[in-house]
Amino acid sequence: MTPRKALQLRTWALFMFFFIPGLLMASWATRTPAIRDILSVSTAEMGAVLFGLSIGSMSGILSSAWLVKRFGTRKVIRATMSCAVLGMLVLSVALSLSSALCFAFGLAIFGGSFGAAEVAINVEGAAVEQEMNKTVLPMMHGFYSFGTLTGAGVGMALTAIGVSATFHILAAALFAILPIMIAIKAIPDGTGKNSADKAASGEKGLPFYRDIQLLLIGLIVLAMAFAEGSANDWLPLLMVDGHGFSPTSGSLVYAGFTLGMTVGRFTGGWFIDRYSRVMVVRSSALMGALGIALIIFVDNAWVAGVSVLLWGLGASLGFPLTISAASDTGPDAPTRVSVVAITAYLAFLVGPPLLGFLGEHYGLRSAMLVVLSMVLIAATVARAVAKPSPTPAMESQ
Repeated sequence: MTPRKALQLRTWALFMFFFIPGLLMASWATRTPAIRDILSVSTAEMGAVLFGLSIGSMSGILSSAWLVKRFGTRKVIRATMSCAVLGMLVLSVALSLSSALCFAFGLAIFGGSFGAAEVAINVEGAAVEQEMNKTVLPMMHGFYSFGTLTGAGVGMALTAIGVSATFHILAAALFAILPIMIAIKAIPDGTGKNSADKAASGEKGLPFYRDIQLLLIGLIVLAMAFAEGSANDWLPLLMVDGHGFSPTSGSLVYAGFTLGMTVGRFTGGWFIDRYSRVMVVRSSALMGALGIALIIFVDNAWVAGVSVLLWGLGASLGFPLTISAASDTGPDAPTRVSVVAITAYLAFLVGPPLLGFLGEHYGLRSAMLVVLSMVLIAATVARAVAKPSPTPAMESQ
């Protein structure tokens, strides 16, 4: 097999490893009303059950850099994707037993698996970008969004025809096995582990807490992940309570946000290669800020409905762009990527309760001022994602 063909297969394998998590996540998330009824828990108790996902995700992401540097991306991806399928199987068993505790345990396995896979697949994606000399990470993240859309569509269809959540989740888990087995063959051994070996041999760099550029990249991903997470958690309710939409219309508006995210990620690579990461980050942040501002300050339902597209487009490239920047702006890519990924996860975890508290006291539209402020800060420090200048040794080659 030629190196070019191997790189193409590796790229498509990574597309699959981004698609599968989105598909599996949406497969159970779209069935949460039925899951709550099967488990016979209240809304508050359901929140406690779902906290298992947060515990697992954070545990996985905190261990991910060590795992990649110790075993390499291929082994980590294979193990974590297998454990994700196992977690889905546990969820199905938990529903058949009507056990809330077992379901929370399954979510912890599921969340931990994808948390641990997060750094591995992004380090692998960043390595592919460097070999191709072309931006592909945003498109890879676009496949996650596409997987989410696909899973949500299948979930709504199966719900409409009366297929049980237990069978749906079991079928999703079994469906994922074969693509994982096929795609893992295209991932080379040693990525991530090799970069850690190079760092250990002398190319140390600054510790992450003293690396100003990495900290500024972390600030950007914190803001953009906060913008993405706040829409995921609050957008339908924001439209219903803040602009008088019906619940059905609120859900359709959320679909518009997801569409904006997907389009932004599939087309973002072209803009990045044509212009620059700095310009795209700054433009994306300003576009997202415009969308959020229109929703906050303009009391018009049609304007609010259209503005979510700007919000989705603006938030779409924050995570993949900062991952690319973190991986190539210093040595030891696994550690640098993990710092950025952990920061994003913190935004996803802390953002929802913070906005809920502010929304309770000041209204959700006013609470979104925090999101608007953070996105504007991201636009201000966008230069942190600039690609490093070639060294004299590289220029002479």
